[in-house]
Amino acid sequence: MRITISGLPGSGTTTLARTLSHELSIPLISAGEVFRQMAAEKGMTLAEFGRYCEEDPAVDMMVDDRQREIGLQSDAIIIEGRLSGWKVPKADLKIWLKAPREVRVGRIFERDETADISQALFETKAREASEEKRYRQYYGIDISDLSLYDLVLDSSRFTPDLLARIVVSAIPDFSEK
Repeated sequence: MRITISGLPGSGTTTLARTLSHELSIPLISAGEVFRQMAAEKGMTLAEFGRYCEEDPAVDMMVDDRQREIGLQSDAIIIEGRLSGWKVPKADLKIWLKAPREVRVGRIFERDETADISQALFETKAREASEEKRYRQYYGIDISDLSLYDLVLDSSRFTPDLLARIVVSAIPDFSEK
């Protein structure tokens, strides 16, 4: 079972991916964590690193290609990342998590320990604009096109455990493909 989990920053993709990985006892690869780690290694914020990636597409492409490669090598894996639904075409179940911007920004504010909520909002908008630009430019992908996803779930309405139960309940429907 290959499961991809995608969504905008702060939508809860990493939390759901970790919950499912634990529940299903299958490994997880997270592009977001790799991206954050690379930003930290360069001493940059996510917004700064995003602008850096606009100048050097090789960074994004390296993360995306590696994620796709790992995803295709394993029959049982959870692949979490903004483009995982697009980059792992042979996934058995593709999930998009959504949440209102104010919810996502609040989560980002808490997670990243940003100076204040207005700074978190500014950085989130900048990051989303940068990613949207890069995905169109590098891959011709419209990140707002959700037509390829099997499930689109609102993470502001459900706890991570309930989201995981919803996803697990959908798995048998896809195992017969």
